[in-house]
Amino acid sequence: MATNSNHDDTMTENHQQENCNGTIKNDEKSFVVYKLHEVPPFLYTIGLGLQHYLTMFGATISLPFVLAAPLCIGFNNPLAISNLISTIFFVSGISTLLQATFGIRLPIVQGGSFTFVAPTVAIMALDKWKGTCSPNVLPWANLTLAQQENQTEMWQSRMREIQGAVMLSSLFQLIIGFSGIIGLCLRFIGPITIAPTITLVGLTLIDPATFYSSSHWGMAILTIFFIGLFSQVLERFPIPIPAFQRGKGCYITRVHIFRLFPVMIAVIASWIVSAILTAAGAFTSDPANPTYFARTDARISVLESSPWFRFPYPFQWGMPTVSIASVFGMLAGVLASMIESIGDYYACARLAGAKPPPTHAINRGIGMEGIGCVLAGMIGTGSGTTSYSENIGAIGITRVGSRAVIQCGAIIMVILAIFSKFGALFASIPNPVVGGVFIVMFGLVTAVGISNLQYCNMNSPRNIFIVGLSLIFGMAFPTWLRTGTNSSVIKTNVVELDQIIVVLLSTNIAIGGIIALILDNILPGTVEERGLHMWSQETSIASNELSNEYIKDMKRSYDLPFGLSDFFHKFTCTKYLPFCPPRYDDLLEESDQRIDLESRKECINTDL
Repeated sequence: MATNSNHDDTMTENHQQENCNGTIKNDEKSFVVYKLHEVPPFLYTIGLGLQHYLTMFGATISLPFVLAAPLCIGFNNPLAISNLISTIFFVSGISTLLQATFGIRLPIVQGGSFTFVAPTVAIMALDKWKGTCSPNVLPWANLTLAQQENQTEMWQSRMREIQGAVMLSSLFQLIIGFSGIIGLCLRFIGPITIAPTITLVGLTLIDPATFYSSSHWGMAILTIFFIGLFSQVLERFPIPIPAFQRGKGCYITRVHIFRLFPVMIAVIASWIVSAILTAAGAFTSDPANPTYFARTDARISVLESSPWFRFPYPFQWGMPTVSIASVFGMLAGVLASMIESIGDYYACARLAGAKPPPTHAINRGIGMEGIGCVLAGMIGTGSGTTSYSENIGAIGITRVGSRAVIQCGAIIMVILAIFSKFGALFASIPNPVVGGVFIVMFGLVTAVGISNLQYCNMNSPRNIFIVGLSLIFGMAFPTWLRTGTNSSVIKTNVVELDQIIVVLLSTNIAIGGIIALILDNILPGTVEERGLHMWSQETSIASNELSNEYIKDMKRSYDLPFGLSDFFHKFTCTKYLPFCPPRYDDLLEESDQRIDLESRKECINTDL
């Protein structure tokens, strides 16, 4: 997107600033063209909002394909996947709008979370569901009405179980956030805990990536090649495109198309190659052959059978079912999602040129994510919602940290989700193309988890031991427990308790995250060694920075909209609400008194 020259001049002038020690440091806010509270021109806002929609595209459409196997949605039922895609985008749009407006109020996108996949797989591995999944491989149109109804009930009954688990477990996240407990827990959660937890999210998704790629490894590798080419090589080369500006007329501008939409362009390119090979007869026409799903016409019927418009609504798959084991098992996904989001909040604030989020904003953000997950459970996405790191990266690329852009993007998500032909189009993507996207996306999730170790001293035997043990044991034990009849070793003579233990111990992120959390807090280690010193520098604001300008910035960034903060401040009791913004005038007065007291002490010490 083209930007005004006065913004560029300001960024150049403020690119560096001199600190009190005389050294030069980068001022990250100077890189932001539009700050958090600023609103770009109307067309810019729409264009940048659409860009955020396209940025989350890859991860969001991946989720229904990943959930297809555990939910028993057959390849011959692309309409179900199409409806799931539309539902996920619909809920993501609503959750993003709530989060950016009333929650953390940062330009952060909410989308379907992969942290809920591992608990879903563990729940579907219980004896209640194991061995009952046998989707028909015949084309959907060739099935009898009874067979279609049977297969529909097969996956929707599983979906209802996941819905109930997501809804009730997300109430825990809602309570943890709005009660302020998450703010108190932050002191125990550091990079040593976050890194293995997020890394295991990516590692546990290897199976679906392999499964989809196995339809045709050549096409999967080609998709990976395209994504790498566009995102790592061609991203530095701007593409000339025609543009129009009032007073200037038509002109040619250069836009980094490959930097902005590498996944989208790669999918389209691979789709075209697959269409050419399909027309040339390179892929089999036998639906029973796995390579059949490398064809572009394997699921083309979904475009014909899907309606033009479909409005997702609560309990569209039926009334959710609830089991204690499923709810407790899904808590592992909720906890991992919360840990991931906390790190995303600080990263988003830094890239958007905002102050680090205060505790009340974090409490509100986690609580609002809980509301988003409850909505996801009610409407039936098959997972909860969480913050999307890739959209935070897009803020760093575009240098636009405007909250209004994300709110516009959320509205676009909702509108396109209702247009169900759009979701049907993506449901017809050939399997190996989806597999190639999976490999790249899940690799990025894994790498994001590992990147949290940059704050720690990884030359420390203590840290190496914790990270290594939590990763390997977090993979090994759940894999063994899910194999064959090994889960039968868990016997407490209480069926419900057995199921809870099996689901928790079968969830990789639960095992790895708990081990890392416990060991990091009980094994001896310095603050610097654990990475908490650098972590706190990234996530805190110095007390001597409290000033009128700071307060003004904090109000614009994190206060509730529509005068709600002033309304709450009318009542004295609201200062005890952990999610309510503080009275900044009182904080400034306390800060002045503290600084005055410190100055007096310094003068007394000097006189002595």
